[in-house]
Formats: sequence, structure tokens, C-alpha cells
Amino acid sequence: MLVTSGICLQQPCTSAALPSPAVRATAIAMTLWCLGFAGVNVALALTGHLSRGDLAGYAGGLEVENWLAVALKVLGAAVALLAVSAPRQFPSVGAVTVMVWGAFATLGVYAAGAVLEAVAMLLGLIGGADRIDALSVGYVLFFIAGAAGFGVLGVSWSRRHAQRRSRAALGLVAAPLVLGTLLVGVPALLTAVGVMPRT
Repeated sequence: MLVTSGICLQQPCTSAALPSPAVRATAIAMTLWCLGFAGVNVALALTGHLSRGDLAGYAGGLEVENWLAVALKVLGAAVALLAVSAPRQFPSVGAVTVMVWGAFATLGVYAAGAVLEAVAMLLGLIGGADRIDALSVGYVLFFIAGAAGFGVLGVSWSRRHAQRRSRAALGLVAAPLVLGTLLVGVPALLTAVGVMPRT
């Protein structure tokens, strides 16, 4: 029997399959986190910020990357909502498992990289400790909070639907590929086709 207001599509539908209020609140928070973050990128595009200053020569490529970031963040918001919604044929339970753990790992890897960079600056290995200010600390904490939120959703989803660890592992492995594509692969492609200048 289909239960439209719960999370089960097949009997028996038990309370164990329902996300707790705390998990639901986390999903809402992560949805707003993603959409708010995407809004920053939209504002950058609409105000022409990316076409000004020292990076003006890279404006075309930065615009492409900026809108790709918007798409990923909107996808992240959708994944957060899927993690507390009823299972469906598309995307499947397994696909949601991969996506929610992929979101967790992508944010986690990015946050870990930022923390390692800050430690290296404090140790004087790169830059200087004077470059670490309240804004940069807040930026790192922002990503740590995002990773933690998706981690909560990933654990809850996987437990409620008895997902195999291999699916979560696939999402974790996909994170470096997502970051590598966005930070290295896309710029290289844009440079190759002449959208971004060669350095």
C-alpha cells in the first residue's frame, strides 16, 4: 500500500522507516544551506562581479564555472529533501544513498583541504598566519557544518533503508572526482576551447 505522507512504498510501513524530527530539521537546514549558497553565485553573476578586477580576462570561464556551481548546489538541496522523503523508482534508494554520501564527502574533502591550508599557514609553510581572519575561519566552519549535516542525513538514510556500505563508499569515492572535475577538469577544458586564456 502506498503511503504518500510517510516514507514507505511497500508494506509493512513501520515507524523505524520514518526520519526523526531532528533529521527532518537537518534536511531543511541543508536545503536552505545549499540554496543560500547558490544564491551567492547567482548574485555574483547578475552583478557582473566576475567580469571586474584582476580576473576580468577569465570572466567567460568563471561564468561557466559559477553556473556549474549553482547547478551542483541546487542538486545538493534536492538530495537533502530526497533523504527524508518517500522512496521512489527514480531516483532509486541506492541512487539517493550514493548522492547523499557524495554530498557529504565533497563538502568534507573541501573543508579538510581548507583546514590543512590554515594549519600550513599557521606553521609558516605557506603564506602567513596574518592572512587568517574571522571571515576565513567562518568560511571553513560553514563547510564543516554542511558536511556534518549531510553526514547526519547519510547515516539516517542508510540505516532506515538498510543500505549496503558499498553504495555509501561509492558516494565517498565520487567526491574527489566531483571536485577534480570542477576545479581542474572544467578549467582545462575551457582553456582548451579558448573560453579561458592560457596562463
